Amino acid sequence: MRSSLLRLSTSLLALSAVVAASGVATARPGGPAADRERPRTGWSAGWAAPVQRPSAGFEPNWAETGFADQTVRQVVRVTGGGTAARIRLSNRYGTAPLRIAGATIARTAHGASVHPATLRGLTFGHRRSVEIPAGGETASDAAPLRLAPFESVTVTLYFRRPTGPATFHAQAYAGSYRADGDHRGDRTGAAFTERTHSWYHLSDVEVTGGGQGDGKARDTVVAFGDSITDGFGSGNDTDQRWPDLLAERLAAAGTPRPVLNSGIGGNLLRHDSRWYGERAGARFPRDVLDKPGVRSVIILEGLNDIGFSEVDLPTYQPNPQISADEVIASYRELIGRAHARGIRVIGGTILPFKGAEYHTARSEAKRAAVNEWIRTSGAFDAVVDFAEVMASPSDPLALDPAYDSGDAKHPNAAGYRRMAEAVDLTAL
Repeated sequence: MRSSLLRLSTSLLALSAVVAASGVATARPGGPAADRERPRTGWSAGWAAPVQRPSAGFEPNWAETGFADQTVRQVVRVTGGGTAARIRLSNRYGTAPLRIAGATIARTAHGASVHPATLRGLTFGHRRSVEIPAGGETASDAAPLRLAPFESVTVTLYFRRPTGPATFHAQAYAGSYRADGDHRGDRTGAAFTERTHSWYHLSDVEVTGGGQGDGKARDTVVAFGDSITDGFGSGNDTDQRWPDLLAERLAAAGTPRPVLNSGIGGNLLRHDSRWYGERAGARFPRDVLDKPGVRSVIILEGLNDIGFSEVDLPTYQPNPQISADEVIASYRELIGRAHARGIRVIGGTILPFKGAEYHTARSEAKRAAVNEWIRTSGAFDAVVDFAEVMASPSDPLALDPAYDSGDAKHPNAAGYRRMAEAVDLTAL
């Protein structure tokens, strides 16, 4: 009897997603006040990515041109599971309302193809389409979809009208696919002939039900940082970033927990950048504090503030000298805001970068001072000494060659695994 009722309930949820009301739902505006009012009850984190302004990025992408009568299919891997899912879409950096003509979600098969039996139509306020105001965001209604931790999910968005430049996440290191026309219901990936490694408008996948993702546990871990957290050098479609591997460690230890990656390549503590996202303090509320069920955050930032002081980059202007004391002041700000919300804060020491383009005696002295403060100040609830475990045995100022992706500052896949292994799971 109970199984019959469960099948009936699932069927009704699926039917409601297909037989939606006509018309267009209107999302609410964004902004800090709206962020604080997000109704998260009953939902847990599955996956998330911080959003950025449209820019040329680090490799070709579609952010500056946007979309018109095109379908975008994006693949992400959840670290929390459940029996129903919803997505969050962002138009934070849009200058005009964003119209989503339709959307679907499914379990990923391979590439741009999906498992046909799992394809679900998404609705927004029980309508198939939604309009998101400039600066705003929206969440879909729940869709019945059973997802296990570490399963890949495919989100497909159809843009009938021109969107203008797209709010996005530049360095996804995962495939996103594009097709002309409306292909949101395609089972195969044949129509999706274009590909980039960025995510567009998609900021969250949230889950509920099934004993996991019931919204009651406060156990989410957020990794907050720059390109080393974002996963530069880990490879595309490999899920070898250190937060991915940390989530796998937690599951293997019998303590599975959602781990969200809130890294942005090039991100800074002290300044905003068109390419590298808003400064850490400005994005901390939406990328950490307002995620569902956050228990702890691991902060690994500051390398770019120190390094960019030494070089003149067209993608980051101005490039003022940033002192170690200024970096530490920014850490204190983030720690205070997290503690005010009852969130534990783990400090990650800045990795060695001797041989990188911005390594100088002055930048090395700043790194040493900041790392000493992280280790000894007692300001953090715990410390993970990434610098120590990643240093070359023959030169503590340099990255271990076994862990170097080739640029003297970003780890490779083996290095990211070593970073995940360095985290004391009990500190979380």
